[in-house]
Amino acid sequence: MSVQGLGIRFRRSRRGRRTFKDLFAPKNRRSRPGEFWALRNVSFDVAPGEAIGVVGRNGQGKSTLLKLVAEVMIPDEGSVGVHAGVAPLIEITGGFVDELSVRDNVYLTAGLHGMLRREIDERFDEIIDFAEIGDFIDTPYKHLSSGMKVRIAFAVISRLEEPILLVDEVLAVGDKAFREKCYRRIEEMLAGGRTLFFVSHNERDLKRFCSRGLYLDKGALVLDGPIADVLDRYNADYGS
Repeated sequence: MSVQGLGIRFRRSRRGRRTFKDLFAPKNRRSRPGEFWALRNVSFDVAPGEAIGVVGRNGQGKSTLLKLVAEVMIPDEGSVGVHAGVAPLIEITGGFVDELSVRDNVYLTAGLHGMLRREIDERFDEIIDFAEIGDFIDTPYKHLSSGMKVRIAFAVISRLEEPILLVDEVLAVGDKAFREKCYRRIEEMLAGGRTLFFVSHNERDLKRFCSRGLYLDKGALVLDGPIADVLDRYNADYGS
């Protein structure tokens, strides 16, 4: 995977929308009033099987970077070359429909990620058992608690065979015992050669999974190096 010169900009006000003309404007044009670059000039390469922790304060582009890697956002400049499938655990509600039951959402979400009906049938019981919500299979998704939504989301995404896993702090929701269960599953996936992008403010978790870190600040990649060095630099800048 290769990220080169990556940049994406947003408008601060929803009233200031981009026009059709903007799609054909030069990519290097200056930002208009009300626009800001969430990320700019970000470049790095990722080898298969690497576990990377993305570090930075809130609002510095960490989640945006994962969404660009997942290709649910399109950059304004630069490129993201992802040559393998991605399993994203970025937003709790992503891909889930409130009015559908847990059962229907499992089939819908897994299917949207490319899992065949036969494969979902084979893994359905395993997914529900992992999520520990067997009593709520036919309950509308909207009636689940935040913790239960995380359970079913992680249970589905972690059963995908995609080589790249994106985890963006959603596991902070829910009880400690289930979070540890998810972490053991992540370790199993890493042992199997998966690539991990892990966003967290918990240094212990970052050191547990990641050998490499990316430190983002003000939309720029400040440091790309061993996770311990990246955390030391971040703490030097902003305190522990």
